Amino acid sequence: MDVSTGGNTGDGAGASMGLGAGVSMAFGAGNTSGTRLRALPVGAAALTRIPLIAAALLSLAAGPAVATPTTPHPPSVREPAPAASLTAPHAGWRLKDSSSTARFRGLAAVGRSTAWVAGTSGTVLRTRDGGRHWANVSPPGAATLEFRDIEAFDARHAVVLAIGEGEASRVFRTDDAGATWTESFRNTDPRAFYDCLTFFDRRHGIALSDPVDGRYRVLSTADGGRSWRVLPSDGMPPAQPGEAAFAASGQCLVSAGGRDAWIATGGAATARVLHSADRGRTWSVTGAPIPAGDPARGVFALAFRDRTHGLAVGGDFRADQPSPRAAAVSADAGATWVAADRPPQAYRSGVAWLPHSRRIALAVGPSGSDLTLDGGRSWRPFDTGSYDTVDCSPDLGCWAAGERGRIARLEP
Repeated sequence: MDVSTGGNTGDGAGASMGLGAGVSMAFGAGNTSGTRLRALPVGAAALTRIPLIAAALLSLAAGPAVATPTTPHPPSVREPAPAASLTAPHAGWRLKDSSSTARFRGLAAVGRSTAWVAGTSGTVLRTRDGGRHWANVSPPGAATLEFRDIEAFDARHAVVLAIGEGEASRVFRTDDAGATWTESFRNTDPRAFYDCLTFFDRRHGIALSDPVDGRYRVLSTADGGRSWRVLPSDGMPPAQPGEAAFAASGQCLVSAGGRDAWIATGGAATARVLHSADRGRTWSVTGAPIPAGDPARGVFALAFRDRTHGLAVGGDFRADQPSPRAAAVSADAGATWVAADRPPQAYRSGVAWLPHSRRIALAVGPSGSDLTLDGGRSWRPFDTGSYDTVDCSPDLGCWAAGERGRIARLEP
């Protein structure tokens, strides 16, 4: 399901909001698997960066920082704030100049230096130097396509998904850092609408379509996205009337480990999460305590730090509607979900665990970003900039992306 949220509600001038102490206790020997394929080995360099990131997050808990005042403008002329306004020396998102006006809902964090983004007008960008420079590596002839998800194996190999009805849903793969792309899938069923994709390893992955004939449709690849086949639907529970997945951040379909995957749903009477333990062949389903009952409400994004511990965020994507109870946690692979005691104060479209941590995670949305230090039970805002998606790499490179070319990295 396509999703169109309102304009930017903040210029990125974030501030810490009295998050409280305890960041150092939130780190543990956590599994580094998550919603994205992880290409980099976790070595000593990444592990030694944990105290730095911990100190940065502690600065978020130090209290309000002074942000550069901004003058409101109509959304049509408002420009993102420069990186200098992001409340240094406190930790937060540091905007990077993408030289693009695309809206980026697809994001793959390969590392602190390397990241890929994908968005409107068939745009794909890649950086190799921490965001100082971005190369436009968009597939030729893709200007009419809407890219909503991208999965990167490393700096040279990536798979990108275009959404839409019928032939608008396509998959492309590059093996040479975006110099050339191969279209490996084009949907020919006018009833299908593909939303998200995920990979379990460098070869095995799945992609998700909204329901066709009353059940979600799943594509499968065993060769790294070079070819795809539709999986049988007999292992998929029936969809609710009006139910769909939101193509808001590339996180409506996520995976952890070699076989487990989860689907986030909304738009129906009950928000639900579906779980597969066999790479998408069979699925179980459970309700999630996130507002539903409207086409604009539901679970928009999931993140699992291992095959057991998960986070769900969402709400109502309409800017003029409240989003209470817009976060939940699971400790049993998604079999049950418990509403957050203190959820984000507004709709959130993206969520990611901080690697090597059992308790720290980030959530983003058009109205700001939030941090949890207790595994998703309580969330506190730390930035007011507009972002649609967030992703973290094993070397603790956390990136966010969103409207009007906004791309940022979490930095001290």
